[in-house]
Amino acid sequence: MKHDFKKKKGIFPLLFIAIIFALSGIVMLLWNAILPDLLSIKTITYWQSMGLLVLTRILFGRLEKPNRPKFANRKFRGMTPEEKEEFRDKWKNKNDKQ
Repeated sequence: MKHDFKKKKGIFPLLFIAIIFALSGIVMLLWNAILPDLLSIKTITYWQSMGLLVLTRILFGRLEKPNRPKFANRKFRGMTPEEKEEFRDKWKNKNDKQ
């Protein structure tokens, strides 16, 4: 069974790259179909659409792993239920004062 998983494990990077290329094509088609008529802007090439995807990921996306918990969740992970409740009370009181 482990041998079969190792074969399939090599497919994931290729699948990831294929998804990026497909998304770039979709972005280009949507941009060129909608925005030039709507906003009177130029059409974009395939590589420009890929650059646009990368830029939006940098500006708006998280650069960490998608399944990684946010900071507050990591902080709560090591706390007892009493500590969590105390932290919530302090946070609520802090926000009420402002």
